[in-house]
Amino acid sequence: MRVGLWAIVVVAVLTAAGISVRYWVNGHPNAIYCALSLFFSVNLLVCYWEVCLFRQQDLIRQRAEYWRRRREETGLTPAVEFLATGIPLTRCLSPSVGADLWAIYSLYDGSYTDRRSYGFNIDIANGFFTAVPTLVLYAAFTVGFLPAVVAGILGVMLFWQWAYATSVYLASFFVAGRHKLISRAEVSIYIWGANSGWVVCGLLGLYASIRLIVDGDYTVLGYR
Repeated sequence: MRVGLWAIVVVAVLTAAGISVRYWVNGHPNAIYCALSLFFSVNLLVCYWEVCLFRQQDLIRQRAEYWRRRREETGLTPAVEFLATGIPLTRCLSPSVGADLWAIYSLYDGSYTDRRSYGFNIDIANGFFTAVPTLVLYAAFTVGFLPAVVAGILGVMLFWQWAYATSVYLASFFVAGRHKLISRAEVSIYIWGANSGWVVCGLLGLYASIRLIVDGDYTVLGYR
C-alpha cells in the first residue's frame, strides 16, 4: 500500500468510527463535531509519528541526507516520492517509516534534526502527552460520557495549547529565517499547509469547549 494512501485510510477509519458512533447514539452529528472528529483522528496518527521523531533521531539524520542526495540526483520532490512509495501493510507502523517522514520534513525545516530546537521538543511533547487526552476528549464529544463542563475544561486546556504552541512554532520558523532557505511554494505547502490545521482546529475546538462550559450541555456539538 502507498504510504500516503495508508495515512488517509487510517484517518478516514478513525473519523468514520467517531461519526458512526455519534450518529448511532444521538443521530445528529453537526459540522463542528465532524471537523473536530477529523482533527482528533489526524492528531492521533501524528502522535505516533512524533514518538518516532523522539526515538529515531539518528536514523532521521541519516535518512535526511539520503533524501537530500536523492533530490539532487533525480530532481524529484522527496515528499511526493515518499507518499507514493509502496510498503507492505506489516511495515506501515514501522518506526523507520516515521523516520523517513521526519527526515523529509527536515529538508524544509532543519530544526527537526536538532534536539535543542523548539519545533522538535514541542512535537515530541504533543506525541507523548496528548494522545490519551485526545482519545478521552474524542470519546466525550462522541458519546457525552463526561459532564459537559468537565469536557469543556479538558477541551480548553488541549485546544489552547494546540493553537498556541503551533503559532509559536510558526513564528519561530520565520523569526529564525528558515523560510529564506526554501521556496515560497514549499513554505506554503510544507510549513503553512502542514501546521495551520492545528491553529484553525485549535481555535474551533476552543470555541466549542467554552460553549460546553457556558451552556452546561453538548448543544454546540449538535446534541438534542
